[in-house]
Formats: sequence, structure tokens, C-alpha cells
Amino acid sequence: MLYPLLRRLLFCLDPEVAHHLTLFVLRIGGSQPLFSILKSIYSAPSKPVQAFGLTFKNPVGLAAGYDKDAVAIKGLSALGFGHLEVGTVTPKPQPGNPKPRVFRLLEDGAVINRMGFPSRGANFIEKRLLRLGLDTPVATRPASRNNVILGVNLGKNKDTLLEEAAKDYIHLMNAFAPLADYLTINISSPNTVGLRRLQGRETLEDLLGQIYLERETWNVKCPILVKIAPDLSDEELEDAIGVILDKNMDGIIATNTTLARERLKSRHQRETGGLSGGPLAVKSEAVLRQVVKLTNGKVPIISVGGIMNPDDAKKRLALGASLVQVYTGLIYRGPSLVREIINGL
Repeated sequence: MLYPLLRRLLFCLDPEVAHHLTLFVLRIGGSQPLFSILKSIYSAPSKPVQAFGLTFKNPVGLAAGYDKDAVAIKGLSALGFGHLEVGTVTPKPQPGNPKPRVFRLLEDGAVINRMGFPSRGANFIEKRLLRLGLDTPVATRPASRNNVILGVNLGKNKDTLLEEAAKDYIHLMNAFAPLADYLTINISSPNTVGLRRLQGRETLEDLLGQIYLERETWNVKCPILVKIAPDLSDEELEDAIGVILDKNMDGIIATNTTLARERLKSRHQRETGGLSGGPLAVKSEAVLRQVVKLTNGKVPIISVGGIMNPDDAKKRLALGASLVQVYTGLIYRGPSLVREIINGL
């Protein structure tokens, strides 16, 4: 009930400033007694889902990009999520693209961002997760984690050549496999120059081939997912899914943000970057339908992109997604969106 007023205040601020303020509040919310208060307000009934060999307490997760540096995991875990995906993490710290780089499209219920993987780097985030006791199995982790599954989204540094991208991903995989419940290979952000070229068949075969061989040497079991773009042609999508299955990846996240600018009203529509929110829903649903058909039940799928209300989430699950993730919907609807989705299932 309070969120419409809070949103009005937050929307008076620069979008990135408002986001950092929200993260700060959530970081504080991870401490007692605020954690217990948040949990009592936003808790939702358990609706377990099995995917990637993991048990999620419900199918609703937080998409990568919200908590890039894993600073507010405890507070976020009180909001009812079944899983949280932090990152994108890069091996070395990097500032991302110049500001301003986030724009609200109020008339469209959307956001455009060209963040460019700003990250404090793997060492910082690894220390954050160790401090939270995440080097133990999920069932025995501290109660403050609220038994929320944790994913870590991995990306290459901006100055790493595409031909050497596998080194960045493998470095990150080895750092976070003992700390995360699953890992996501992000090759689909539109805001790092050339990154989406990694989705091409030959390049993707090489990248995922190296990742597969590296994982074969592990003593730990950590599922690896691949996040794809919504802007692939039918042929490109078929190629990408074929490689993902051939290289025995454990799942697919569909989709990242889009470069398309169809039927937008906001004055910000010409800003460069990835578009998220309501206008992405049609593209994301179309890709989900194709991915479900191409995978034929061989791997679970997480659907993300344009999920703004409970009906959107129910539709994605009905179309064949095992799990859903929200981000922009959270900005426009507030944290009660998670509980509303779960109660509506």
C-alpha cells in the first residue's frame, strides 16, 4: 500500500541514484530486527519447484543486474524470492559505461540501461559471499539466507578480447562454483561491445566447449546456465540452443534486454542500450515458445523479460518455463509483486 507513494519519491531521483538508495535500504534490511519485519510483511506460501537438480521454494527469482555486487543478499532474501541471481560479475573491477546510463520510460512501463557490466570484481564479491557463509551446502547455510537459491551471473571484462573470453568465464566459474547454487554464462548483454557475437554457432561451440571441459575437472556439482538475447533470428536461436544442448549445459535463461524500439511513447526511446519492462514481454514470450520447442524438455528454462504482474508470470510458466525472474516489474510494482505472483499460482 505504501509503495505507490515511495515510488513517486524514488522517481523524483535519477534512476541509478534511486537504485543505489534502494540497495542501501535492503542492505540495512538484512540485519535484525529489520530482517524479521521484512520477512513477516513479504513472506509467501511455499510452492517448491525442482530444476537443475535444485529445490527452489517457489518459482519466482530476482534477475541479475539488481544486486550486481552481492551487497544486499540478506535483505533481498526476506522479500519472498525463491532464488536470487547476483552480478553480472567480471574478473577485474570495471566502472561500466559513462553516466547517465539508466532511463525510465514511464509511459511504457519500461527501462533502458547501458550499464556495461559495472562490477567491483570477482575478489570483492567472492569475499562478500564467503562472509555470508555461502561456502556450505544450501540446506546448512545461515538462517539469514532464508534458504534462497543463489545464482551468480558471469561476464567477461570489457577489455578482454572475444577470442580470449573463455579465460574470463572459466576464471569466474572456478571462483564461484563452490559458493553459488548455479552459475549463468552471460553472453547476451547488449551493453558490452561485441559480447552478443559469442552467441554465434562457431564462437559459442568454442566457448561452451572449453567451459564443458573445465567443468569435467570439478569435484563440486554446480549447474551452468546460459542467458540468451531476445533479438536472435530463428536460425540463430536454433543454432544457439543446439550448441547449448550439445555441450551439456544445465539450463537456459530467456531473455536478456532487447535493442528493439517498437511502439514506444517515451521521449527516452532513442537512448541506446537494452530495453526491459512491459514492451519486452512479446519478444520474450515468443523466444520462450521457441526455446521450449527446441529443447523439448531436455533442460529447464528460466523466463525473464517483461514480467510486470502475476498474470505475466503465470503465462510464462504455462508456456513451459520452470522458473521466472523479475526486475523492472519490481521497480514499477514494488516488492509485493513477488508475493502477489506466488499467491496467484
